[in-house]
Amino acid sequence: MSVESLFPRLEALLPKVQKPIQYVGGELNSTVKDWDEASVRWALMYPDAYEVGLPNQGVAILYEILNELPDTLAERTYSVWPDLEALMRAEGVPQFTVDGHRPVRAFDVLGVSFSTELGYTNMLTALDLAGIPLAAVDRGDDDPIVLAGGHAAFNPEPIADFLDAAVLGDGEQIAIAISEVVREWKSEGSPGGRDELLMRLAESGGVYVPKFYDVEYHPDGRIKRVAPNRPNVPWRVHKHTVMDLDEWPYPKKPLVPLAETVHERFSVEIFRGCTRGCRFCQAGMITRPVRERSITTIGAMVENGIRESGFNEVGLLSLSSADHSEIGAVAKGLADRYEGTNTSLSLPSTRVDAFNIDLANEFSRNGRRSGLTFAPEGGSERMRKVINKMVTEEDLIRTVTTAYSQGWRQVKLYFMCGLPTERDEDVMGIADLAKKVIKAGREATGSRDIRCTVSIGGFVPKPHTPFQWAAQADHETVDRRLRALRESLRGDREYGKAIGYRYHDGKPSIVEGLLSRGDRRVGAVIRAVWEDGGRFDGWSEHFSYERWMAAAEKTGVGVDWYTTREREENEVLPWDHLDAGLDREWLWQDWKDAVNETEVEDCRWTPCYDCGVCPTMGTEIQIGPTGKKLLPLTVV
Repeated sequence: MSVESLFPRLEALLPKVQKPIQYVGGELNSTVKDWDEASVRWALMYPDAYEVGLPNQGVAILYEILNELPDTLAERTYSVWPDLEALMRAEGVPQFTVDGHRPVRAFDVLGVSFSTELGYTNMLTALDLAGIPLAAVDRGDDDPIVLAGGHAAFNPEPIADFLDAAVLGDGEQIAIAISEVVREWKSEGSPGGRDELLMRLAESGGVYVPKFYDVEYHPDGRIKRVAPNRPNVPWRVHKHTVMDLDEWPYPKKPLVPLAETVHERFSVEIFRGCTRGCRFCQAGMITRPVRERSITTIGAMVENGIRESGFNEVGLLSLSSADHSEIGAVAKGLADRYEGTNTSLSLPSTRVDAFNIDLANEFSRNGRRSGLTFAPEGGSERMRKVINKMVTEEDLIRTVTTAYSQGWRQVKLYFMCGLPTERDEDVMGIADLAKKVIKAGREATGSRDIRCTVSIGGFVPKPHTPFQWAAQADHETVDRRLRALRESLRGDREYGKAIGYRYHDGKPSIVEGLLSRGDRRVGAVIRAVWEDGGRFDGWSEHFSYERWMAAAEKTGVGVDWYTTREREENEVLPWDHLDAGLDREWLWQDWKDAVNETEVEDCRWTPCYDCGVCPTMGTEIQIGPTGKKLLPLTVV
């Protein structure tokens, strides 16, 4: 039965809201398929505003892959701003997709991709606007399966009450598999209703269904165990890993936004995974092993993406793009191909010790020299050993000196505050480092026209990392250290005006910490915050620390217990039944190595050090060089 477009009702509201263009759809390369010809229908949501959600690679890739299936359709939905939310409630207009403007509740699956935990309240807004009960237990057979994915889904326990299911890891293959399960179940007449469908998904071992697991607690509040409550449900749910990225050269037809977005470029993921072993980095830990795209596939994806989209900037993405084994050949090949055109190349993530000026010059050959960004993360040598960020002060000074001498004038340095074992002097070391960077740049160029921006974020311990047991620094300590650092930078008459300073205060990090390592009891806090008007918590102008603390007090949840408390080795952690492939004993040993300031090498170039991923997941590190060239060689 066809579903009518909501656009006629929505259109009447758009003149009354800010940025109405973000709700109209019709972007280049968007897809609207015939509703009646599809047997499985997905609504894919990025729980933030259009300008943040549209460039998201995960949603864009799944959108294409699912729409390539002949019996499946996928449409996108994003969070609506509070002005439109109020009008939709007043006029009875439900949450809609931007492609066909169809009601989200009419779809079979609502897939929500979480890059950050601060999007949880936005998911509740979308569910409520769609007319889908917030609690999974209250949903009927006519409601879609609410499915979470993305990095934050590696601990979905704080939102377990609101989810029907969650998927860990790469989505390309499992999304197709889920579609097949749904299609088969529907073709049989939907036997057993919603529970039967969820059971079929859970039995595969690749989809986590929270309602099929019971959590038991010790009297002191710690988790006693998490156990399946039905036969045939696995004790542990495993992540998904796509091993041959060349087989999945997506996106092939990039979405071109109608409204301004945070990234306006065509992005190619040149490899997935990272084994640098930075102990704070959840993305690096949960995406192992390293799997490179070949130089020929990268070249073909760039050529196709520019042709299909018209973008004039290409970003080569990964967790540390300069680590690709053929990055020099990739850079030269692309720079040769697009020299003299209006197409520019960028390498958004570059490690200090992987950067070289030849690479930078290739990427700026078309005359665009934006600032360079490096992330030492820790302000002192000791701190960098703790976090396993093997970058010395000499490395940094040598790299920025070379960059300044080659014509760059702006360098951005990213650090974190509140790291485990951190002391006041570690943070004050950031000021010393920034001053040395300016001094080195002036000496290298003979000019005082040198800038350095210091950007600092609050550290949040994440699941599936060696720091998952660590105590988070309280916000008072973080704020005190950041104030002292600011005064040190501002008060320096020689270097102060050349150093920009940006930082986030410690309060949002505490809320993120609560959500990051929380268990199912934290769900009550999320719901109370949402009921009190919490929306867009990732935006500083909408975030309210006081609202979150009031909700925690109202629901009897101790924030400090989840954030500033150090965990014991044998404590059952809320995500222990969700398998990212990492050996728990190895993570614990790496945590002990951190406390002892012991560094661990990158296993890409050294013997295996038994993190557990490759044997557990049946995978292996895949790196070049392939010996091939970027083809075709002709200049565009």
